Amino acid sequence: MKKKIDLEIRPYVEADLKIILQLFKDTIYTVNKKDYDSKQLAAWVEGINVEKFKTSLLCHETLVACINHQIVGFADMDKTGYLDHLYVHKDHQRKGIASALCDALEKQSKALGFETHSSITACRFFEKRGYKIIKKQEVLRNDTYLTNFVMKKENFTILKK
Repeated sequence: MKKKIDLEIRPYVEADLKIILQLFKDTIYTVNKKDYDSKQLAAWVEGINVEKFKTSLLCHETLVACINHQIVGFADMDKTGYLDHLYVHKDHQRKGIASALCDALEKQSKALGFETHSSITACRFFEKRGYKIIKKQEVLRNDTYLTNFVMKKENFTILKK
């Protein structure tokens, strides 16, 4: 049986940016290394435009997950239902944090459906949540191709109304 964690989900504030950027980088370099080689990982991390990343977090509905006031994950979704980022700290994987973040974003969304561009690593997570693979794609970052999957899911809460 999983141990119950005291998880707080709260809105993102700009003061979170530095911690979130470090969490983003650390997660990619550790969690995603089983599915991507070192050149791909470096392109993914070093290819990030910090200003664009910051603007995305501010313009989207962005939530932060905390345990004992420490940030352990974050996710953001735009008004169309596009889930742009979902990252959980390398030391807090498989504790339900990603699910809690997705649940909160999906619940408050008024979009008819959800879409994400999932890494190889996260693909199974999204499939378990009801997302379907629409297509596999190769994304170019810093002269290096990264494989990801366009995945979609209907918003059954909205469709039932």
